[in-house]
Amino acid sequence: MRILRVGVQGTDVMEIQALLKKIGYDPGPIDGIYGKKTEAAVIRFQRDNDLVADGIIGPKTYEALEPLLLGYDLYTIRPGDTMYKIARKYYTNVTKIITANPDVNPYNLQIGQKIIVPYGIDLVDTNIDYTYDIMERDIKGLKIRYPFLEVGIAGKSVLGRNLYYIKIGNGPNQVFYNGAHHALEWITSPVLMKFVENFSKAYAQGTDIRGYDPKSIWKKSTIYIMPMVNPDGVDLVLNGLQKDNPYYDQLIKWNNGSMDFSKDWQANNRGVDLNHNYDALWELSKKAEEEYGVYGPGPTRYSGPYPESESESKAVADFTRSHNFRLILAYHSQGEVIYWDFQNMAPPEAKKIGELFSKVSGYTLEEIYGIASYAGYKDWFIYKYRRPGYTIEVGKGKNPLPIEQFDKIYNDNEELLLLAAIV
Repeated sequence: MRILRVGVQGTDVMEIQALLKKIGYDPGPIDGIYGKKTEAAVIRFQRDNDLVADGIIGPKTYEALEPLLLGYDLYTIRPGDTMYKIARKYYTNVTKIITANPDVNPYNLQIGQKIIVPYGIDLVDTNIDYTYDIMERDIKGLKIRYPFLEVGIAGKSVLGRNLYYIKIGNGPNQVFYNGAHHALEWITSPVLMKFVENFSKAYAQGTDIRGYDPKSIWKKSTIYIMPMVNPDGVDLVLNGLQKDNPYYDQLIKWNNGSMDFSKDWQANNRGVDLNHNYDALWELSKKAEEEYGVYGPGPTRYSGPYPESESESKAVADFTRSHNFRLILAYHSQGEVIYWDFQNMAPPEAKKIGELFSKVSGYTLEEIYGIASYAGYKDWFIYKYRRPGYTIEVGKGKNPLPIEQFDKIYNDNEELLLLAAIV
């Protein structure tokens, strides 16, 4: 971690600001700029936690903040402790503690026994730039808070970042949702992560979500979620090009000589558009590059040297090949549109299911033409398996969509995500 103080800017500052606000210390605007108001909030936190109140987030202050970032603490049982007393101390509830400790008898706590205590706050922040590092920590925290979740790694990005997947449910009907094939479209990652958290919370508490019973879905279906297919690209967009990137000089060249990757960069770290790198009429995508002014690696639409040339797209395809998915959703932005067909190869039921998705989301059901209609993941799934596959384009505006759109996007899509598991 780097030391944070007044004047520092970045996604790590934004994450701390969001946390401070969540736990009752007002840092001012959550803008990634460490200003005087953020410093004052840090000082209050430090005083309340017996830390040196200097307004600087160094190792000791970060150590105090880290359990809150992860969403849980480790607690050692003391004489007289009960689950209720521990829950009150941490501003949480007994159900959360029992869920996180499935092997602990809540009526027979042992002095010296260590338990996990989830904080009462939600974990996944939806008001910040959602980086790979933040997602990775959230996945770790969610797995601890909800041990019934299964977490795995489907492969690695070009730069060696993990392509995480999360498994929800244990039923025979397998479905697969993924997000952030495109770097600018990172807002789809917190959408999927928030769905994991909300579903897990409802499942643990035995409550419905929008009239759907999570326990019933759990028995009927297995939902696999890969929230960030293109972590290297997302990092370029949100954190900028780092000096230690082995493709440093090439990336600047591929980005038309610019160091600013925050406005146009959709590709992975090798300048390949991952959603044009699947073997579904890939040669037509390649042929169409020239008419779009694409002559090699760059911010968007370069299909790569051959299908699945990239570790990320190959990992997604391999993951698909190793399962029996009845339906897939590929999340993108923007347009509030659902694309459902590929070269008239979708099965007859696909349009009917798409119409249900359109109804619950308010999104328009459409077909797609031109370069965008070749070599995408949804296209490949339909082409290969002749099963329902959908590209969901969330939000409206210019990519990257502002995080202020998150609440509407999530509200539009939560029921769709539930319905897709059982339709």
